[in-house]
Amino acid sequence: MTGTKSHTESVHIVGAGLAGSEAAWQVAQSGIPVALYEMRPVRMTEAHRTDGLAELVCSNSFRSDDAANNAVGLLHAEMRRLGSLIMRAADANQVPAGGALAVDRDGFSAAVTQALNDHPLIEIRRTEVDGLPPADWRNVIVATGPLTSAPLAEAIRQLTDENALAFFDAIAPIVHRDSIDMSVAWFQSRYDKVGPGGTGADYINCPLTKEQYDAFVDALLAGEKADFKEWETNTPYFDGCLPVEVMAERGRETLRHGPMKPVGLTNPHDPTVKAYAIVQLRQDNRLGTLYNMVGFQTKLKHGAQQRVFRTIPGLENAEFARLGGLHRNTFLNSPKLLDAQLRLRAEPRLRFAGQMTGCEGYVESASIGLIAGLYASAEARSTSLAPPPATTALGSLLGHITGGHIETIEPGTRSFQPMNINFGLFPPLASPPTKKPDGSRLRGNEKTVAKKQAISARALADLDCWIADNLQIAAAA
Repeated sequence: MTGTKSHTESVHIVGAGLAGSEAAWQVAQSGIPVALYEMRPVRMTEAHRTDGLAELVCSNSFRSDDAANNAVGLLHAEMRRLGSLIMRAADANQVPAGGALAVDRDGFSAAVTQALNDHPLIEIRRTEVDGLPPADWRNVIVATGPLTSAPLAEAIRQLTDENALAFFDAIAPIVHRDSIDMSVAWFQSRYDKVGPGGTGADYINCPLTKEQYDAFVDALLAGEKADFKEWETNTPYFDGCLPVEVMAERGRETLRHGPMKPVGLTNPHDPTVKAYAIVQLRQDNRLGTLYNMVGFQTKLKHGAQQRVFRTIPGLENAEFARLGGLHRNTFLNSPKLLDAQLRLRAEPRLRFAGQMTGCEGYVESASIGLIAGLYASAEARSTSLAPPPATTALGSLLGHITGGHIETIEPGTRSFQPMNINFGLFPPLASPPTKKPDGSRLRGNEKTVAKKQAISARALADLDCWIADNLQIAAAA
């Protein structure tokens, strides 16, 4: 961070999930002391199971690691260049997952916890902040995530005079690998794609005929669902994390075009017969003993889950290490409530980070924690930090959060919704590529691929310039 003024006042960070952990690391690495508050295990949440920092409560995947062709892969690369603790821990604890970066969730959390515990400028305080942070905390990052405790959430609502929107995140079941019938199922990544740490055969695939698929959908629709608490009724789902039975309710073929799509896969047990639908399971731990059901977030009751999911060929005798669950998510109307540096307009000493700002996904949440940490560090040093370029993944995501739409779609609703990083958030190229390196003209899908690669190349070049101009962090090779 630029600036040399010595300053010993701590930055207070509330919440030690992915965003809070990343923010704490960035602040401490810049030489500023950190007080990091985590209420677990003093007070647990509906979704967490451990007291580890940066515990992953949903999927164990950080999604695509392809920096040239995928926006989230590009965000991975940018965070690595910025010395991200979350990405360092993910890379050190990856498990095979085709084209995705997936992690051993316990190893990942342990690595983050140890790094923060061992940092001489970070003090971890296991206590709940059950209201607005004390007035003498002058530099605060609130990164309490989708499971913000009720007293703190209510204090924020009162301060902003805003009703935070809420939706449900659902958790997919995890199956013991040795209980899957591999005489029916097989290993293969879609289109045999090889990803980081993978072989091109990283998913377990369970095929269904049309009759089996129809029976499965019927069982899903009939299965007993978890009861909602009064405050959870009428809470909208985020489309990127829909429960599998809600997808089924939207049409009998919906699942076949979503998590159960049969494309890019060939059953070696019966190679001439095309499956009508396929359920994929992805490795969930380094040992390869646990696999999670991809896209199978659910609010079915536990008994119904076991009955319904054991109708899937290959999972008839499945033993579940964890069944699916459901929790509420809360986020701010950030374009209205936060300034360009993620500070609450109503009380600028409070800066927000992570999923509650209106980003969606592990990597996105951590990246907003990263930039919040850099902003807080600059403020602690009485210096200023230019925003990351809008052409970068980090800058485009930050732009969505702080400058996204706030106009109403219809009376009583707002258009600002949580967002994963995607190329649609990036500024258009001044001159989209039209030719290949050999001079021949790009055709069809080649244009789309070349455009994504050009956006990614521009992003990394612009980020390197921003780092050189603003930060004392060596860009990764």
